[in-house]
Amino acid sequence: MKARVTVMLKSGVLDVQGEAVRHALGTLGFGGVKGVRQGKVIELDLVETDRDAAEAAVKGMCDKLLANAVIESYRVEVL
Repeated sequence: MKARVTVMLKSGVLDVQGEAVRHALGTLGFGGVKGVRQGKVIELDLVETDRDAAEAAVKGMCDKLLANAVIESYRVEVL
């Protein structure tokens, strides 16, 4: 079973990398971009076959390692 985790900075947290990308796009002629939020996607191959157990395990991984709960939020998709 596969799972995909999308981790993003929470709203209100300054996204320095996103702002750098927005600025770079503007210098390349893409001036219509008002804002950019940059995150990360983590794909996991799991041995678990039960969908609910897999989702619970991945949420545990996010809480303990994959996301910083203070400044980041995450979304889990079991594929």
